[in-house]
Amino acid sequence: MSSDIAIHADLADALQQQAIQAGATSPAVRGADWRLAVVATVGTDGTVTTTDGIIVRRMATYLTPAVGDTVVISISSSGNWLAHGRTASATTAGTWQPLTLSGGWTTYGTPYWTPSYRVNGDGTVSLSGLAKAPATAGQPQTLCTLPAAIVPASKARFPTEVASGIHGVIDVNGTGVGTLQIQDYSGNASWAALDVVRYRLT
Repeated sequence: MSSDIAIHADLADALQQQAIQAGATSPAVRGADWRLAVVATVGTDGTVTTTDGIIVRRMATYLTPAVGDTVVISISSSGNWLAHGRTASATTAGTWQPLTLSGGWTTYGTPYWTPSYRVNGDGTVSLSGLAKAPATAGQPQTLCTLPAAIVPASKARFPTEVASGIHGVIDVNGTGVGTLQIQDYSGNASWAALDVVRYRLT
């Protein structure tokens, strides 16, 4: 009887070691662990499917999922996968990046913030700063071409001040255009206040 127990124990140990080794070498099975994955498709039921075929339930904090997102996923001991959220871009997410102005527009300077953008954790983009208009600023005025990473799927509009007591509109032009413009004001623009702008990407 004791020899049978020893054989079964040895077999169980061997199977456990095989499972551990398989988990260490397989990107899809690593026990109660986490790893990075890339989103291949976004489901309408709160899931995403990774490029290696894993269907993963999104956490409530993982908003606006998109194909191509690099996400943190984990698997529970019961075998259920969860997507915790996208990883931050090394160059944009969570940090302010300067906008490259064009068409004679420049940074207004002290004491105002330099025109900048930031990708937020909820999938929105915020702008900040004050841009100084060129000497002649008819309308619409294009302040800059947006970096590809922050061009929204659709257009968004925001009221803003363009001179003392004069208000206009900032247009964030979406896919196919990808520019930042001001228009719908009377007289001449002296600046464009960007801090009013926060828009969704998708």
